[in-house]
This record gives sequence, C-alpha cells and structure tokens, in this order.
Amino acid sequence: MSKRGVHADGVDGDHVSGKPLASASNLDPAHEAGLIRATMVRVYLTESDHGLKPLLNCLHDELGVLGATVTRGVAGFGASGVVHSAGLVDLSTDLPLVLEFFDQPDRARVAIERIKDFVEPGHVVSWSVSVERSDAASATPGQD
Repeated sequence: MSKRGVHADGVDGDHVSGKPLASASNLDPAHEAGLIRATMVRVYLTESDHGLKPLLNCLHDELGVLGATVTRGVAGFGASGVVHSAGLVDLSTDLPLVLEFFDQPDRARVAIERIKDFVEPGHVVSWSVSVERSDAASATPGQD
C-alpha cells in the first residue's frame, strides 16, 4: 500500500499513512458494527481558479490527509448564475471541480481551517460520516 491512500479503500487496519484512524475518542457504538467516525469535506472550485494544485499539495504534503479525490463536473453554476457546461464540440475550460477528502474529525477541522486560504468563503462543506472498516481492521490494532 502506498504511504497515503486515495479513498476509503486505502484504510489498512486501523491505520492509514501510519496515522491511527480509530481511537477511543472517535469510536462510538457503531465501532462494534465495523464503522469508524470521520468527517467528509467537499470543496467547490472551477478550473479557472488555478488553485487546485497548491490546494492538493497542501492537503498531501503539509496536512497529510488520508486521501483526496477530484471530480470534474460536466455542468454547473454558482452565485453568478452563469451555467458552465461541456459538450462534445465545446470543451469548456471553466468547468466545476469538486475536491473531496475525509479524515478523523479533529484532523479534518485543522485541514478546513488551513484550506480557507485557498478557496472562496462558502465553498467548503463538511459532514460526519461512518467509514467501513476493512476485514483487517477487525484484528487487534498493531498486528499487521
């Protein structure tokens, strides 16, 4: 497994990137059902923002989040009301981008505070999620 996973499948036991994902403070009764509490974060950008690469570098290199995925939208609009869309002939260079990542609630909160420097206000949303534990995570933590 690589040092950092790119999505929930990157969960290796109770650790990803050598960082514990499960601890007494972030486990709830769902732990017995094989779930781990985390925070999902979604960041809305456009291709013309030119901030994606620095944002990814910050999340990966500086903050070491568990993983991130960027999705390119086929259409979208924002506060301006201007609809941006891609067709077969007309490939727009200002399409919507959505960056998503998840991590432990406390680490996600730190990441959200840090990435505010990269995005417009109101373009970051977050919510609590339950991450499915892999079969390996059922084993005693620390036994790889």
